[in-house]
Amino acid sequence: MSRYQQMSLISFQKQFSTEEACHDHLFTLKWSSGYFCEKCGHDAYFETKTRKHKLYECKKCRYQSTVTVGTVMEKTRTALTKWFLAIYLIAHDKRGVSATRLSEELEVSYKTAWLMLHKIRQAMRKRDAEYSLAGIVELDDAFFGAPSEGGKRGRGTDKTKVLIGLSLNQKGHPLYLKMEIVPNIKAETLIGFAEKSIQPGSTISSDAYHSYRALDGFGYKHEYQVYNAKETPDHLNWLHTVLSNAKAFVGGTFHGLDSKHLQSYLDEFCYRFNRRKFKGEWFSRLVTLCASTRTITYSELVG
Repeated sequence: MSRYQQMSLISFQKQFSTEEACHDHLFTLKWSSGYFCEKCGHDAYFETKTRKHKLYECKKCRYQSTVTVGTVMEKTRTALTKWFLAIYLIAHDKRGVSATRLSEELEVSYKTAWLMLHKIRQAMRKRDAEYSLAGIVELDDAFFGAPSEGGKRGRGTDKTKVLIGLSLNQKGHPLYLKMEIVPNIKAETLIGFAEKSIQPGSTISSDAYHSYRALDGFGYKHEYQVYNAKETPDHLNWLHTVLSNAKAFVGGTFHGLDSKHLQSYLDEFCYRFNRRKFKGEWFSRLVTLCASTRTITYSELVG
């Protein structure tokens, strides 16, 4: 049985309508086996109520903590009820939620909504970075964004270059997805992506572009085929389908997206794709993840 709770909109509204309910849920997620001090491990504490937060002070070393320390919500000035609603909306809208829409739904500033979205995407990225593709892996490159005036086409384009890896099961159906912005499609870049994202011993299927052939001899079985939409329409078919959906996701929800933050949107798309079969558990999974991921600051995002 899954440890994640099934959560409809009605049940979400009933369970997390108050700040106290959200706080108590974070306490349970953070200290599932009961309170323990992050500094010394002691399990007894004093509880102090401030105007905004409950402080938990270790009886042994006097270290003070809150339920948001070590989470994406650390040092937030935004109500926990708004954070929980943001997580629910993001988890359940497969088209993606823009900062503009989130700002309107939560009644917060655009900057606050934008920052919340990126903090949540940071959690998504860190979780998926823990997993590797394995078995049969389709690998290809693609380009996102509009080229500058007079820009090149094809692999010489000045659009943002992205590598896509998609693992398949024995029946040839898609399993897991990874997408990463890269500076070029040279052999060393492909090998670096494979070593970081694909388990040794996997079979990599690609087109016949010469750089991909360098994957032979690095612990992978490499199969390649010249791609022709008419003669070999099934080659990398699933990957091309997923790529088309990714471009629609980025272009349809986040108009005018620059390359600086493109990776975070690709991370969100991959996170959603990789959990597409867990319908009903999406909020529970994402709030659990957000409660166990350290935050990222505004200066880190824009620096």
